[in-house]
Amino acid sequence: MSRYDRTQPTRNHRTNPCCLCWCCCCSCSWNEDRNRLRRLSRDTKLEIVPHCEVCTKPSSEELYSWSHSFEKLMKNPAGRNVFREFLRTEYSEENMLFWLACEELKKDNSKHCVEEKARMIYEDYISILSPKEVSLDSRVREVINRRMQEPNPHTFDDAQLQIYTLMHRDSYPRFLNSVIYKALLQNISRSSSES
Repeated sequence: MSRYDRTQPTRNHRTNPCCLCWCCCCSCSWNEDRNRLRRLSRDTKLEIVPHCEVCTKPSSEELYSWSHSFEKLMKNPAGRNVFREFLRTEYSEENMLFWLACEELKKDNSKHCVEEKARMIYEDYISILSPKEVSLDSRVREVINRRMQEPNPHTFDDAQLQIYTLMHRDSYPRFLNSVIYKALLQNISRSSSES
C-alpha cells in the first residue's frame, strides 16, 4: 500500500481529525466533544424539577389568555409546560428549568435543604462550566457569588428576574407565533365547535 493510499479517506470514514464535520459522520475529537456535551446537557444534578409539571388540560379561556399576558402563561402549569416545550425547540429550555428551580427553592424553609438546593442550582445554571448555564450579566453574577456564602431562598432572585425578563421579551413573542401555540389554538377551537 502506498503512502498516498493510506491518506485517502475511505467512503465512510474521514481521516482528517479536525474537519469540523457538519454531517457528524466522522470521529474527530471535535465531534466527540460535541456528543459528550450533548449527553451532559440532558442530565442536570437537580432532581427537583420534574420533566413535565402535573396539570389539567387548559381551557380555551386559559389558552387565549396566554396570548395577552406572559404572567398568566407563567402562572399556569399547563402554560409553563407548553412554553417549556417551545423553549426546548429553541435550545433555551434551561431558562425555564432555572426559573422553576428558583421557585422550588423559595418553597423550602430548611437551612440545610436551601443550602444544598442553592449549590445545585449554582452548579447547574450559574457556573460557567455548566452545559445548562443561563445568560446573566456580570453584576447579577457578582451578587449571586456574594449570596452563595450564606444561601437563602432568595439567593437567585435577581437572576430569576433577569431570566424571566429575557423569556418575556425574547422568547414569548416567538412562542405566540409558533407552530406549537397555533396548533393548540386550532385544537381548542376545533374541540369547542364540535361540542
